Amino acid sequence: MTLSQLTLHNFRNYPELRLKAAPGFMVFSGANGAGKTNILEAVSLLAPGRGLRRAALRDIACQDGPGDFAVAAQLDDVHLGSGTSIEAPERRKTRINEAPVPTNDLAEWLSILWLTPAMDRLFTEGAAGRRNFLDRLVTALEPAHARNCARYEAARRERNRLLADGYQADRDWMGGLDLQLAHFGSLVAEARNRMVIALNEGLQKSDGKIFATPAVNLADDQLHTEQQLHQMLEQYRSADRVAGRTTRGPHRTDLLVYHSAKEQPAEKCSTGEQKALLFSIILAHADLIAERRNDRPILLLDEVAAHLDPQRRAALFGKLAERGGQVWLTGTEAELFKDIPDSALHFEVSDGRLKIR
Repeated sequence: MTLSQLTLHNFRNYPELRLKAAPGFMVFSGANGAGKTNILEAVSLLAPGRGLRRAALRDIACQDGPGDFAVAAQLDDVHLGSGTSIEAPERRKTRINEAPVPTNDLAEWLSILWLTPAMDRLFTEGAAGRRNFLDRLVTALEPAHARNCARYEAARRERNRLLADGYQADRDWMGGLDLQLAHFGSLVAEARNRMVIALNEGLQKSDGKIFATPAVNLADDQLHTEQQLHQMLEQYRSADRVAGRTTRGPHRTDLLVYHSAKEQPAEKCSTGEQKALLFSIILAHADLIAERRNDRPILLLDEVAAHLDPQRRAALFGKLAERGGQVWLTGTEAELFKDIPDSALHFEVSDGRLKIR
């Protein structure tokens, strides 16, 4: 999966940008605030979801622009595009080869994985962030997962509205929503479970000499069938009405990560160890995608080199080069990327302008 061109319109600090891309490493170096991460964020919006910053759509558009933005890219002979309009700045629209499609359809064409400094807090903050991370991993492997998650969440929001209203006149509607939740919830849970099993198998084969080897699991590892989920929703409907929300289901799942060698939960590991565990998960998952989808995902690695010692940095770049695929990297110092192959495209970024090195 290799982008050959990236085009931005009114995106962050880029009123207009057309960037020729190539297989292998795409490197962006420059001072903080120059616009390096903005380029990676634009690529991340070629996947379902809210991108690597999870920003509101209004915040993505150029501050001095009319309020819209667009990201477009060329993937072989396929043209991908996503963005907003001046008339509807809060609504994202997506096109593939100029035809309107649901944004979740992007997962059929691209698998994109990323690591950002904000993810350093993944293991110490709430379960929602880990669940979002988990679902991104699953979607990169099984594109239909994004649609199933969206349908589950839509049914859950409607069910929560009825619960908050008491649903006295809408019992049939509630029953129909329970059926939807059970159906899509079971699909979501099964896909997560498949991914965790496959990822653990890959992690066991990974090279633990560079980064710590993790093991991953789901907090509630009891896999419920569609029928069991439906029975559970009916059983706890009265309790849910008191709470005013759906209290049980796949939306409560948490991802658990352990440092295998230390037999220690990730949240109790040092900051450096937690970052190493994340590196291992991303690298192993990229290998899993390559095996299952016969193509390597695009990797977006934001400011990762600065947190590695020179030996690990060189080892990481060597491993990425060996596996192939397109890797987009940012860093404040060009010297951080001296061990990257000479074939890499390296850009200096300054105030939203790019200059090839």
